[in-house]
Formats: sequence, C-alpha cells, structure tokens
Amino acid sequence: GKTVCLLSLITSYQHAHPNTGKLVYCTRTVPEMNSVMEELGTVLAYRSEELRKEREAMAVISSSAVVGDAMDIESAAGSQLVDNPNHNLNGSNNDAITNGNGDANGSNNEQQHQNRQPRKRKRIYGPKKSQPQNQLGPISHNNGAGGSGVLALCLSSRRNMCVHERVMRESDREAVDAACRSMTAPWALERARKARHNSGQGEGDGGNTASNNGNIETCPYFDGFQSAGEATSMPSGVYNLDELKKWGKSKSWCPYYLTRQAINHASVLVFNYQYMLDPKVAKMVSKELESESIIVFDEAHNIDSVCIEALSVTIHERHLEQATRSLGRLSSEVSRIKASDATRLQAEYQNLVNGLVDQGLLDAPPNEVGLASNILGTDILNEAVPGNIRRAEHFIAFMKKIVEHLKARLRTVAGPRGGVISETPLAFLHRMITTTSLEAKPLKFAYSRLSSLLRTLQVPNLDDYNALTDVADFASLVSTYSEGSPKFAIILEPNGSSIPGASDPVIQLACLDSSLAIAPLFKRFGSVVITSGTLSPIDLYPKLLQFEPCVSESFNMSTFRPCIRPLIITRGSDQLPVSTKFDDRGDMGVVRNFGSMLVELCSSIPDGVVAFFTSYSYMESIISEWDGMGILRQLTKSKLVFIETKDVVETTLALDNYRRACDS
Repeated sequence: GKTVCLLSLITSYQHAHPNTGKLVYCTRTVPEMNSVMEELGTVLAYRSEELRKEREAMAVISSSAVVGDAMDIESAAGSQLVDNPNHNLNGSNNDAITNGNGDANGSNNEQQHQNRQPRKRKRIYGPKKSQPQNQLGPISHNNGAGGSGVLALCLSSRRNMCVHERVMRESDREAVDAACRSMTAPWALERARKARHNSGQGEGDGGNTASNNGNIETCPYFDGFQSAGEATSMPSGVYNLDELKKWGKSKSWCPYYLTRQAINHASVLVFNYQYMLDPKVAKMVSKELESESIIVFDEAHNIDSVCIEALSVTIHERHLEQATRSLGRLSSEVSRIKASDATRLQAEYQNLVNGLVDQGLLDAPPNEVGLASNILGTDILNEAVPGNIRRAEHFIAFMKKIVEHLKARLRTVAGPRGGVISETPLAFLHRMITTTSLEAKPLKFAYSRLSSLLRTLQVPNLDDYNALTDVADFASLVSTYSEGSPKFAIILEPNGSSIPGASDPVIQLACLDSSLAIAPLFKRFGSVVITSGTLSPIDLYPKLLQFEPCVSESFNMSTFRPCIRPLIITRGSDQLPVSTKFDDRGDMGVVRNFGSMLVELCSSIPDGVVAFFTSYSYMESIISEWDGMGILRQLTKSKLVFIETKDVVETTLALDNYRRACDS
C-alpha cells in the first residue's frame, strides 16, 4: 500500500503541475524494481480510465447544452411563424417569392410549419466500455499512459537488459560487461568500420558478425540504435525490464543504451540506489536530472549503510597481488602501443596537460570504455594532471610504489607483533609519503589517471583491473579527505575473513560519515523522500544523514487480517538464556540454541521460514558454526536453504528461487 500511495500522489502532482521534474524511484533489487513498475502500471491505468470517463461526461454535458440551445431557437422561430404566417425565414419582407412556374411559396412554408411536430431530445450514446488494457509496455489508447502520455522507464545493469544472444550466455556480470564493451566501444566500432572498408563492404552492408568485419564482432542491436539516430524515441508507456527488452528487440535497438538515452524524456525513472548515491555511477546516469525532480528512496532503513559502502574501499592481500599483475599487463601494453601507435599516447599526454575537463573524462559518451571518478572536487576539475604521472610509464611506476607500500603495511599487521591498527587518513598519508617519497597531490588524480590510461589502451574488460582500480580509488580518497575533521578511518586487520583459522590480512578505508554520499542530493534536489516500513527510530535518520526534514511522519501499520503473532523466546531447550546482545553472540550455547530452535520450527511449519540476523557478519559467523555442529544438515532435511549476500545479483536469484520453492 505504501508504494501505491506514493506513486499515486506524486504522479498526480506531476499531472496537475506539468513543470514538475521527474519522479526518480530508487529500490534495492530487480524484483522490487519490477514490482514498482507493475504497481505504477496499475495506478496509471486507473487514472487514464478515470480521465476518460471525465472527458466523456464533459462531452455529454456539452452536447446536451448544444441541443437545448437549438431547441430554444426553434421554439422562438415557431412562435414568430404563428404570429406572422407570411414571415419568411430568410428575413425578407412579406412579399411572396415565386418559383419558375410563378407559384407562391409563402403558403407552402406556412403549411409546413403548421404540420411540424415537436422535435424529441436526442439521446447521445457514449462509446462502449473499454476492455481492460495492457498496463505495461507501449500504451497508445486514452492519450497514452496515465491519460497524459507518461513515459516510465527502469534502468539496470547490462546483464539484466542485454538481448544479444552470445552475450546473454555469459555467466556473470563482469563477463557480460566485457563482452558488451568489446562490441560497442568507439575504438571497436572504428576497427570494424575499417575492416568493412578494407573488405570492400559499404556502410550499410551489415557487418554484424565477426566474419563480416575481419574477426571484429559488433553488436547488431547497438549498430541499429546508432543508425536510427534521432529516430530512437520511445512511445508513452510503462516499461519494466522485460518490456524494454521486448521493445528494443522488435526495433533491433539495444535496450540498455536506448534507456540511457531516453532517461531525459521520461517522466518516471526506477532504478537501484547506486545510480543516485554512488558517485562513480551517479555521474554517468543521473547527472542531467532536473533540480525539480522528486527523489524517493524506498526501503531506506539501511540507507546510511549504502551511503557508507559507496565511499568505502576494502583491499585484501590477494587484491594487491592481482594489482601487481595488472600493472605488469599495463606496462607490456604501453610498450606495445609505443612501438605501434605512439601518437595515441602522445595525444593522451597533451590532453592531460590541458586538464580533466578538456580531456573529456567527465563527459565521456555512454559507450566509452572508462571509469567514472569516485571523487572529483571542484578545486581539481580544471587543474592539469601533475607532470610526474602524465606519461603512462611514469604513472605505472607511481602505482607500483603505492601497491608495494600497502603490501608492506599488511605484512607488518599479519606478523607476530601485528594486530588491528586504526589510523586517520592524515597519519596514514604522512607515513606513506615518508616511506615512498611520493607527493600528496598526484594521489588525488590516481583514479582519474588510471581511467584515462585504460581508455587510451582500449581495454575492453575493465573488470580484470578491479583490484588496481580499488587501489587507485583508495589513494584518491585518502589524499582528498586527509584534511579537516576525520571523516574516514583506515583499519588494518591481520584476519579479515569470517572463516575461523583462515589468514586474510585486509586494509579498509571506512567512511565514517554517511552524509558525504547523500549530501549532494539534498543540495541539488528540492524534494527527497525517504521511506520504509521499518524506518525506526525515525528521528535517528536526520541525524545520521545530517539534514533537516520538512515533514516527518510515522503511520501505524494495518493488516486486513490478524497475521502477526509475536513470540519472544528467552531460553533454549536446555534452559540456557538466549540473546542477540553483542556480548553473548560468541557464546556457543546461544548459537546452538538458536540453531536447534530453527530446526524445530522448520520441521513443523509447512510453508517458508525467514530467519533474520542483526548483520551480515553475524549471519556468516553463525552459519559457519552451524555447519560445524551439523545443524545445517538437519535444516536441509526439511527445507531448502537460501542465503542472502551483499551481492545484489546473488540476492535477487536467492529471493526468486525462495518464492518458487514456496509456490511449488
């Protein structure tokens, strides 16, 4: 009911005030996104039908008024004819008008009006009641979706929107992104064009397969999207992910890039939190939203955690090894490019001299291969990149020093005299500069400089360099937020794994201020709604996110039937106390009693069971202990077990399979 109320209120406000910006509805998972689109389709279909009835009623009233006026005129004319039978209706004098035979028409007109019968009022029939129309997809009847031509879109990752058969067969998100970029990046399209030219094919000869393009495969849907140009418009309607893919496939247009382009013309947008809160994603997707737009964060009880995670970086020891290998590959690639196409590196160098804005890092085309910067302060946007990292080989040596310093810090923490260490960014930066002889200013540009290098080298699979990008992101954040009151903390742990006995040293840049990620939204947009069924205590969130709410309301939950029966358990079957207090979480008696209670419930409850934990880390530790105790084996005898993770895709699949298991 909450979602329907919000959608109905805001879309009605948009209808009444056309100058209102977009409705941007943020959810957490793909199933929630599809659910919002279905409810939006229902709301807009109802409004469209009501507006149709209103228009028909107004038409009936207008027609009745016209008929009534006509009858009044005829009655007045009839009375005049009775008073003066020889009066001509054309307003002429009383002289008779003769026809060609010389007969008088006056008497005939008089006889006709005497024989005229009173005219009955016409009954006006409206159109037959329309049958229920499809609420999703393109909608053309009743003036479009919502009766006013609303365009509602949802946006997700390439994996959820791709329609290319070969790319869809890839197993994970990283592989899908890499395959898509290899066929849609500007340099890939340029190579394909040259291959077509060398093989004697024209621009319109297709070239959608590797055989046609000299082993350079391009995406036919992206090619069709680019060929259509300005004709790539979308009709009014409500498009969830399935409808977007269906529409794009019917037009031979890429649904992902079509949606990215159509965002500016849509009235309603539905996508994940990250598209608004994560600076790296938001600058590519939501940078052109009007300030009059209305932003809604649904299920926002964990929004502070989302904001913190968007600006936090975690680097494990294995990630540093991967970063070292990535730097080796980059060094080899730079050497190859210098030998074959040195002008490309020289052009990049000149762009870096001109500054980040002139280079176009901030306004790259949507199909450009590159990384969006996590932090770009206004004080460095127009600066030239420092000279000691402009050349590719110098920047690679610069990054190697950072990686080796982080490795040395983790070896110290994991050693016999090590332990958990917490430092401020200023202290950590001072130690890094002292040890490596690096300067602080180039560290701010590490992430953006890496993005520029990957674009120059035309790297299709950016996910192979995830570990290196994390290191560059870490360096940029530490350098940028080292001054002033500490908003970050750097934590070094000898064992960051939740598996007992496993050694996995980790260094974490933890954001301490959740308002850093959401503050730009409060500054940019005038209407931001934060809502959830469990937003409690409601007074805590303005303090966490550091904003002053205009309206803060809490509503009692109502159900159409008594379906909630709370049961509080304080002792287990062995009469030992059970509690989720932090001090008692490590007690094996508490862990065993929780597991035994869950096994007993699952063996007697015929439907699905949801076990909620206070945190992901607590859930991971409990599950590890239950596995050792044999409790998980007992659970699987009566129920299928699905475990939620921090990964959105994995959680989406787990929830979908859980629903299917409950329905079967």
